[in-house]
Formats: sequence, C-alpha cells, structure tokens
Amino acid sequence: MVLEKWCCCDNMRIAVNARFLLPGRLEGFGWYTHEIMRRMVLSHPEDTFIFLFDRAYDPDFVYASNVKPIVVSPQARHPILFRIWFEWMLPRVFRRERPEVFFSPDSMCSLGSEVPTVMTCHDLVPLHFPEQIATRHRAFLLRFLPRYIRRADHLLTVSEYVRQDIAQTCQIDEAKITAVHNGCRSIFKPVQDIEKQQVMVQFSDGKPYFFYTGAIHPRKNIHRLIRAFDAFKNKTGAPVLLLLAGRFAWQTGEVRQAYEQARHRADIRFLGYVEETDLARLMASALAMTYVSLSEGFGLPILEAMYCDTPVLAANASCLPEVAGDAALYADPLSENSIAEGLEKLYADPAFALDLVEKGRLQRTKFSWDKAAEQTYQCLKQTAGHA
Repeated sequence: MVLEKWCCCDNMRIAVNARFLLPGRLEGFGWYTHEIMRRMVLSHPEDTFIFLFDRAYDPDFVYASNVKPIVVSPQARHPILFRIWFEWMLPRVFRRERPEVFFSPDSMCSLGSEVPTVMTCHDLVPLHFPEQIATRHRAFLLRFLPRYIRRADHLLTVSEYVRQDIAQTCQIDEAKITAVHNGCRSIFKPVQDIEKQQVMVQFSDGKPYFFYTGAIHPRKNIHRLIRAFDAFKNKTGAPVLLLLAGRFAWQTGEVRQAYEQARHRADIRFLGYVEETDLARLMASALAMTYVSLSEGFGLPILEAMYCDTPVLAANASCLPEVAGDAALYADPLSENSIAEGLEKLYADPAFALDLVEKGRLQRTKFSWDKAAEQTYQCLKQTAGHA
C-alpha cells in the first residue's frame, strides 16, 4: 500500500518524538531535542509541529501556538514499552494526525509506520561497546538499532566521524546520512576572576582544578584519567584538584577501583549531578577541561569549554579532533602517561593554555544551534517532499 500524499500545500505537519523533553531533567537527548525544536518552531510559524510525549509535559516545552502536544501512553523507558510506543501507539496517532514527516531525535523510530522518517543517530556505542550498555537495554539495541537505521528515510548524525561509522558499520549509503553538528547553550560563557575565586572556594577549597563533566563510566575513560591525575600529583606536587561532575552510570567498578587506589584521592571529588548554572560556572573557572573519552559521537563538553574560554585536554580519538580542531591539547586515551603529561603541560605552561583559548574562540564559531536547527529543518522538508 502506497501512502497517499496528505497535504499539497507549502505548510508542513511535522510529528516529533518529544519523550526526552522532561522538566528539570534535560540531559543528552533532551537538550538536543530542546535546542533544535525550540528554534525550528519559532523560525517556522507556518508549520504545525505535533509533539509526542510519553507522559505529562511541561507547558514550557510548547514553544509557540503552532505546537500541538499529545501525550501517548505508555511511558516508554523499557524495551517492551519501546515496542508498544513506537510500533502500536505512534502509528495510531499518525493515522489520526496525518503528519507528512516524523522526526525522531533519539536513535529510535517506528518500523511499521509508513510516514517518511528522519532519525538522529548520535553514535553506535550500543554496537561497538555492547558490554557497556545496561543489561535490560543491551539485547534490544543490538537487535533494533540497525533496523531503525535502515528504516529511516534519512539519518542525521552529530559528526562526520559518526556519519562514516554508520555508513561503514551498517552498510548505509552515505547520501542517506547528513552530519549536523551540535551547538552550545548560551549559559556557557567566560566569567570574571572574582567569580572564579568564588567557585573555587565553593567546590575546591579555593584551589585550581581540572574539570570533567559527563557520565562516570569506563567508556569515558575516567579510570585512566584518575590514575593519570594521581601520577601528575606524584610528579609535581601541584595544589590542584580533579573535579568530576556527573552521575555514576553502568559498570563503574574500574572507576571506583582507580579512585580507591589513588594516593591523592583526597584531591579527587565526585560532584554527582550538578545544576546547569553551577555546571557552567565550574566549566568557566577550571584550570582546564579534561575529556579523554574512548569514543564519542560529538563530545559536547569540549565545545562548552571553548565557549567558556577554558583550555581543553582531549583524547586524540573518535570525533574529538573534528570538534576541537587545533584548539585542544591531545593525549593518547590509552596511555596514562600521555594524559598525565597533558595535565602537566596545561598546569605548567599558562602561555600555551592561553593560546589554546585563543584558538578555541575561532573554532567555536563553526558550531551553533541556529545552524543545526535550520539544517535539520531542510532535511525534514526534503524528506516530506517539500524541497
């Protein structure tokens, strides 16, 4: 059965998977959805956006009068419920609401629906590192992520690195995949020296600190970062702390072990989840931001650091050089010595660190949410047949 054209006018009806727009709990997919869709809705008042939530929604996410919010049960946070929500409930809504295109920003879509679909796949971590995915989701993602990728009429990714990875790993035509880089939230910006001192008093006993933000997880290479920091302290005796902001994720035994064995663990602090305002202040006040992850789809904290005029120590791996360009000091993520040497360089050579900041001011101009939202809109428009 061929899906009939539901609209012949220039205005579009766009259905959006909005289930990660959670009040007070925006992370990863949620921030991505928020930043893209808020701009798209406000820039295109001629279109109707059908936001599909899986629970009661915050009116703040209804960005304008051209958004039609719909709550679709059940709450989809488990593989069985994923199937029900995407395969049974969404097609019902589509038949009633008659969207011309469906945008799903969280690497899942409806296999059974005939609505033209644009899906963002942020990375292939479930395929490359299945052991690092929570058990209850692992089998589902290994089975269905490749099927979602093949089903989507067009794929968006957040870096050229992931674009090529998807094409090669899943045998997808590169013409079907568009790299649309992330942007940076406006809350990340430089702060005055007096505020930096206040942040250090609040979080690091008034001492300078290296900073990390993200999940506390082996894939993020936190265990090697901790051991490298310990080696840096052993060699230099510098009065510097390591602050790590983020929730403990799946399988953190290596991280805990590295911390418990660290000679200088008193100078390593796990801050847990940090509110956005404090997170931005911590980033802007850091001696340097460390991001030596083994694999990333984009590495947003690097861009946030550049917007804060904070020097960056990054892994020379996956997409991170694509994002940081020449505005970071790179380390081999598998070498604790390399990471420790990077920490020492940024601590001992302020002129070098300042040069990285200057390069970061230029590099960061390549990325913006405004640009990302418009690129995404054009993909939706083409997929809906409005190009």
